[in-house]
Amino acid sequence: MTTRGAPATGRGVRGDLFDPQCPTRQLLDRIGTKWTSMVVRTLADAAPDEVRFAELGRRMPGVSQKMLSVTLRSLARDGLVSRRVEPTVPPRVFYRLTGLGLSLEAALAGLRTWAEEHMAEIDRANDATDRELAEG
Repeated sequence: MTTRGAPATGRGVRGDLFDPQCPTRQLLDRIGTKWTSMVVRTLADAAPDEVRFAELGRRMPGVSQKMLSVTLRSLARDGLVSRRVEPTVPPRVFYRLTGLGLSLEAALAGLRTWAEEHMAEIDRANDATDRELAEG
């Protein structure tokens, strides 16, 4: 385990969010997006089954094919999602969460629940701040 300020440069070393060089910061940028949260939730709901790319897109209103593709590629690279291609014309591509991805779902579920439960309070705070700024 690293201590605050000690760089986490080696593989298998626990990260330190407060170290500017720590890759934990980049990982949090990747997993902290709305699209990652939606992909992980959608695949968790389907687990242990696989979900085709097009079906993922249908289950995630508002996501573009490009953003879905970028998100899935990132999650697969990080070992959170597995990808299987059937060599048909056109190819059929299937995704599922890995064990690591399922462990991420548990963490993201708490964050989603918090956001959903507190959205009204956040909206009120935003409205109050907007009114204060408008009044000068």
